[in-house]
Amino acid sequence: MALVIPVILCGGSGTRLWPLSRAGFPKQFLVLSGDDSKQSLFQQAVERLNSLKSSEITIGNTLVVTNEEHRFLVLDQLRELQYIDARLLLEPVGRNTAPALTMAALCAQEIGDDQDPILVISPADQTIQNTAAFTKALSDCIHTVETANNMVAILGITPTAPETGYGYIQRAGEKDQNNAFKVNRFVEKPDGKTAQDYIALGTYLWNSGMFVLRASTWLAALKEFRADIFEASQKAWAVRSDDDTGGSNFVRPGKSEFESIPSESIDYAVIEKCPGSNFPIKMIELNAGWNDLGAWDAVWQVGRQDQDGNVTTGDALLTNTKNSLVHANSRLVSAVGVEDLVIVETADAVLVANRSNSQDVKNIVTQLEAQGRAEKNLHRKVSRPWGWYDSVDEGERFKVKRIQVKPGASLSLQMHHHRAEHWIVVKGVAEITNGDQVITLKENQSTYIPQGQIHRLANPGSEPLEIIEVQSGSYLGEDDIVRFEDTYGRS
Repeated sequence: MALVIPVILCGGSGTRLWPLSRAGFPKQFLVLSGDDSKQSLFQQAVERLNSLKSSEITIGNTLVVTNEEHRFLVLDQLRELQYIDARLLLEPVGRNTAPALTMAALCAQEIGDDQDPILVISPADQTIQNTAAFTKALSDCIHTVETANNMVAILGITPTAPETGYGYIQRAGEKDQNNAFKVNRFVEKPDGKTAQDYIALGTYLWNSGMFVLRASTWLAALKEFRADIFEASQKAWAVRSDDDTGGSNFVRPGKSEFESIPSESIDYAVIEKCPGSNFPIKMIELNAGWNDLGAWDAVWQVGRQDQDGNVTTGDALLTNTKNSLVHANSRLVSAVGVEDLVIVETADAVLVANRSNSQDVKNIVTQLEAQGRAEKNLHRKVSRPWGWYDSVDEGERFKVKRIQVKPGASLSLQMHHHRAEHWIVVKGVAEITNGDQVITLKENQSTYIPQGQIHRLANPGSEPLEIIEVQSGSYLGEDDIVRFEDTYGRS
């Protein structure tokens, strides 16, 4: 029986889906696929790979490669799946996907009980409409990898249009007993004319970025093709640390060692060099409604369209409007007499774009970064491991936040140099450390935290706690926090 370990690559910021996707809450954690599951793209990816379990396939613990900033988002979404056991490999900095997979392969070898587990690798930000076809194709990949040493199997997507934003795989010959074709070559994103030629030939498929191989195969291939990445990754893994904060399993490679790893993608480092090498590669075709949701136009394509071709989310009213995407996040959005538009509203930003130009949203994000604007990275409502806060108003020397704390959770024991805070409980029960005092407040009760006072907010109850926080002072930035103790390892 094959031991299969799902590997979810959960990096990236999804800049083309701004303003909904931001660095602090990127697209893989959003519900975007247009179905009724109400699951994020990340949750769908985890469930798809774990559904491979069968009489012939044993599924090991899922490995999620993500970064420090998103670790608690990952945990929150994994808890909603309940039955999924996962280990989080935390990258201190982004080094593209080749080092990320190397950490997963090294980890898999350690937990695989000397079975040399088969890794099934998937990005966290794709959508699949036909899960049965997907499961069958991946099962064929697994059987293909079992048949030969150093075998690699990749999913090729049946193309539906001459896309210029995807890489292509050229297949060769006829498919074998596992429905696998030999791979002739990989080609980079083509121009329009070349893409049309590929579609006409019928032997070119889109590169999905999903593939299957043994942990030992990846490490051997990386050592042969990119020994520099292999050696640097081994050094970072050798000095890793394990963190079981809050009962969660975080694994951190050495920070300085990881920073020294060359940045490279899985495709460039290894996969595109496999044809004709000591690492044979085969391709299984997937025709299952795949989409990587790389821009708002793609979200429109997979969405549930009405009789006028419109896809709406939230409180949206349309009249004489066609073939448009309207996403209302926090208020009523109306559209009159328009066609082929993308309209995305959030609490602090609105995007209006022609669908055909939706790839260019990344240019807005570049401008936001150049101007140092917070809207590039964070929403007005910001997730935290203990809950969330929503900055509802601010002006000169004041800021107002709505704060929710999960049952049993607490903020860090902290102090601010430049601001004082007033707290009013609007829901639940609050346990408040204010200097040497520890007090309990209920609904409609309040307290005052002087500037420079050590304090903490905790929820001892079984229901969410909500408070209104009014800050006042000369500086109200989020970096004015000195932490003394923290449940989440941030002090």
